[in-house]
Amino acid sequence: MVINTLLILVLALGFVSPQTLPLTKEDVEAIEQDSKVVGSGETLFAKEEELTFTKDSYPSNNMITFKDVVHFMMGTDDPNNVAITGDGETPARFVGLEPFSIDKFEVSNGEFAEFVQATNFVTEAEKFGNSFVMENFLSKEVSDKITQAVAGAKWWVPVPRAYWRRPEGGDSDVTKDHRMNHPVVHVSWNDAVAFCHWKGKRLPTEAEWEYACRGGKQDRLYPWGNKFQPKGEFRLNIWQGKFPKENTKEDGFSSTCPVDQFKQNSFGLYNMVGNVWEWTADWFTTAHPTKPQKNPKGPSHGKDKVKKGGSFMCSKKFCYRYRCSARDKNSADSSSSNLGFRCAKTFTSLKENTRTDL
Repeated sequence: MVINTLLILVLALGFVSPQTLPLTKEDVEAIEQDSKVVGSGETLFAKEEELTFTKDSYPSNNMITFKDVVHFMMGTDDPNNVAITGDGETPARFVGLEPFSIDKFEVSNGEFAEFVQATNFVTEAEKFGNSFVMENFLSKEVSDKITQAVAGAKWWVPVPRAYWRRPEGGDSDVTKDHRMNHPVVHVSWNDAVAFCHWKGKRLPTEAEWEYACRGGKQDRLYPWGNKFQPKGEFRLNIWQGKFPKENTKEDGFSSTCPVDQFKQNSFGLYNMVGNVWEWTADWFTTAHPTKPQKNPKGPSHGKDKVKKGGSFMCSKKFCYRYRCSARDKNSADSSSSNLGFRCAKTFTSLKENTRTDL
């Protein structure tokens, strides 16, 4: 839902859901000055150049399959005293899952470009006319035109013409900026569901996502264990330095990184934590059953959807959610420059997508 610009928000990098704000008259006029605007309410974006890309510019997204029924402790009883109050990480509860598959990587810009090229799909960010971006990443030309910001987080701004292909607004382009192998962003939950359906897949449940993240380990902070930097090595893409003014880029990246950059656990999955938040299928709740659950899917309805994994904008002192049990929420139509997804699939045949890496 497009929200009233007078509504005071505290946003989701650890606050509340970022939702698109309506374009101001000045924003629309700025777009119209740049080029002809597509009408009929379909989108407020200028008609784009045809998508041109090669499939060798991004990795093939194979699936990792768990072909047996699995059991694990979901959530945490917080032995490390790090759970964020109000997020619903606790308590730890026993969960069983039927066989399923999950993407090895986050969905890349290249994969999403294939989808758009094949279906002419228009994302919700395009329909709304803007999406949220951290101001640090905007060019001066784009930044100078910004007229709105979020109360309490003035660096988090709605950028006209920001969408999956142009993550920082009109003068960026993933097809020309060598980012086809980076995770697609500015995709809402609804957009992600549409892509997964096109691929014959679905979004993972929160339980499936968390099992995959844990890599067979129980009650550990990260996919690889409890030590943040084993042997002094970075294993994820997050914010280093004082947020939001300084990022020292010790992990090698200031924004998103390629989807195949950080292999994080023994299951062979990449970027389960850090890089971009990932949508799950579940509606958000903090009231969890304490009895053992089989294939939990969350409540039947709700206001927001669960997202997992944290992003490149998270740090220990700000949004410490790059942990397997950590969680947050956004409305299903929200989009931003640090929110993406990966797909899952119910396992039905031993002949398809069988794990071969164990």
